[in-house]
Amino acid sequence: MPDLLIELFSEEIPARMQARAAEDLKKKVTDGLVDAGLTYAHARSFSTPRRLTLALEGLLSESPTVQEERKGPKVGAPEKAIEGFLRGAGVKREDLEERETPKGAIYFALITKPGRPATEIVGQVLEDTIRNFPWPKSMRWGAGSLRWVRPLHSILCILTAEDGHSVVELDVDGIKSGDVTEGHRFMGSGRFSVNGFEDYEINLKRNHVILNAEDRAEAIWNDATNMAFAQGLEIVEDKGLLSEVAGLVEWPVVLMGNIAEDFLGLPPEVLQTSMKEHQKFFSVRNPKTGRIEKFVTVANRETKDNGATILAGNQKVLFARLSDAKFFWENDTRVAKGGADAWLESLNNVTFHNKLGSQGDRIGRVAALARELAPVTGADAEAAETAARWAKADLSSEMVYEFPELQGLMGRYYGEIAGHGAEVAAAAEEHYSPLGPSDDVPTAAVSVAVALADKLDTLTGFWAIDEKPTGSKDPFALRRAALGVIRLVLENGIRIRLQVFFDHQLLRFKLDQMRETAGEQDLFTLEETLSEIAAYGVFGAAFKTAIERVSASNTNPFTPDTSQGSVLSEVEVFMDETSANLLLFFHDRLKVYLRDQGIRHDVIDACIAMGSNDDLALLAARARALQDFMATEDGENLLQGYKRANNILSQAEEKDGVEYSYGADLKFAEHDSEKALFAALDQAEGAISSTIEAEDFASAMATMASLRAPIDAFFEAVQVNSDNDVVRRNRLNLLSRIRVICSQVADLTRVEG
Repeated sequence: MPDLLIELFSEEIPARMQARAAEDLKKKVTDGLVDAGLTYAHARSFSTPRRLTLALEGLLSESPTVQEERKGPKVGAPEKAIEGFLRGAGVKREDLEERETPKGAIYFALITKPGRPATEIVGQVLEDTIRNFPWPKSMRWGAGSLRWVRPLHSILCILTAEDGHSVVELDVDGIKSGDVTEGHRFMGSGRFSVNGFEDYEINLKRNHVILNAEDRAEAIWNDATNMAFAQGLEIVEDKGLLSEVAGLVEWPVVLMGNIAEDFLGLPPEVLQTSMKEHQKFFSVRNPKTGRIEKFVTVANRETKDNGATILAGNQKVLFARLSDAKFFWENDTRVAKGGADAWLESLNNVTFHNKLGSQGDRIGRVAALARELAPVTGADAEAAETAARWAKADLSSEMVYEFPELQGLMGRYYGEIAGHGAEVAAAAEEHYSPLGPSDDVPTAAVSVAVALADKLDTLTGFWAIDEKPTGSKDPFALRRAALGVIRLVLENGIRIRLQVFFDHQLLRFKLDQMRETAGEQDLFTLEETLSEIAAYGVFGAAFKTAIERVSASNTNPFTPDTSQGSVLSEVEVFMDETSANLLLFFHDRLKVYLRDQGIRHDVIDACIAMGSNDDLALLAARARALQDFMATEDGENLLQGYKRANNILSQAEEKDGVEYSYGADLKFAEHDSEKALFAALDQAEGAISSTIEAEDFASAMATMASLRAPIDAFFEAVQVNSDNDVVRRNRLNLLSRIRVICSQVADLTRVEG
């Protein structure tokens, strides 16, 4: 079985595209070969700045002969139909076979497709791959029609067997395949031929090209860390930068340079970001002081002066870049020392969203919400509001304008300079977190309050204007914001009724949208409702109370118009539907979060179906307790007993057209097991209710487990549907007690098993 080697040699491929392109080359070629009947044993793909390479081992030398049976028209069908079938199948009339089927006599054709040599198939597949390669961006050059990421210079395509190698012939817009390639642009010895992958890789290395990107990255990291260690320093780890730099060079040469003394006083993150973004330099840190004192750059060639000229040029460019950063820092610190009022005022002119107002408007909402959330997180209300008003100030700074990725971090630095306390300054950096499932969650009370307020304002705002995520589209990262709220609540053990804050914020947004169009009485009623939500918890109760209070007012009484089609009735529908939909969205995100922690989806659904399901900490505690209970033998058996009781009861209620929930009477119990179940339910009912009220779900489950034996004994000894109607009704009411008592813990009908 021969091995296949392909190399597509071009001008420099952008580093960010190389890894994906190597995988695309492997996928398109191997898929094409397999579809054509050529299988292989192993495939590897590689990339350097100037080449994509694919090596296949154990390729079939030719595709197998294939026989295909094709069903044709009925015997006696019109002649044109038969002729069309013959042309399509590529057979003659005498080659057809007649067979009897349940639908009558049918013509069948046996088509034999002879195998094709690997060279023919590889040539076709590779040409199709080159012409239809999925580059994110591509270009044409010269007079040809071929598109490639950068001009394609040569195609190496050979099959290597024990008796030697052969070139797979193809011509793509005048670029003919061969067995020749070349090494490093400056250090290579010119073009050379190869006879297989091993020879290819060895000769590339002789010509100063390391083919494997992982090997280049490892060489860079080892040389850089050794160089830093020798001077008592350490490299700031950045895997993304390491991967990118490995895609910029074919022969990495690590050089270490100095940062001018003028810039060592800049925050280390500023130095690191400036060097990374503009120069692709690694930062070198002094572990004793935490300062960034040197940099590491990676050249693509060896020089006679050991990189001195390269370093001098890099240090000259770096001086200019860091001079800009120092200028931004000095200007920003001057503004921060003055209180940064100009920054905060300028945010009033920055649009957050055309339907949600400016960044200044948003900051006002977040600050008010942070103050309301402060008691929930244990923060000081004044500090929480101050932190929320400062949190976005750095968006107007020159440093963040130049380096947007430093937002929040610079807010912390400038907050300290402006004289804010440590907790207020830290909130500027931490309130963006968590940004993902693996990001750290803030724990400081003020930071948590501002982070929750920021995310809840975003979510309620976009729900208010009906800009929800759809399918895979989530342009405003609302799924990430919801997951952030969930992690902030659960990982800090915060008890919060989310729907209170949903309703409060949604009504705020609705009021802002209506101020220009709604009447004074409607606006006054909704303002009263807004003030009542904090006291009554959710919109419905607050709305009813506000209407009653307005109607009975001694100063200016009027009866709010809540008739169908009125402004207030439309607001009521909007609030009910939008708040419920947002809570459903949170439940979907919570399911993902808890499933990742090993909690079953049906257990989560059973707990979501219970009351107070907007208290995420309570919901998660209930789900974990139920999951643990269902993992026990008692849990499994009790579930079966509960479902049996529920099924019998549901069927009887449907058949009889009544609800059996009026309480069973012990005096109608005929069997000892029936009496024992009465006693067990009497004992468990109060115990489960009290433990549920105390939110001790583990104890509630343990008490529920004690019902397993009496329920099992009852079903073994008693026939529920007795011939005696009185006894039957009593037993059905007894089953209703089982359903009611067990349903205090969770909706067990939703649990699988």
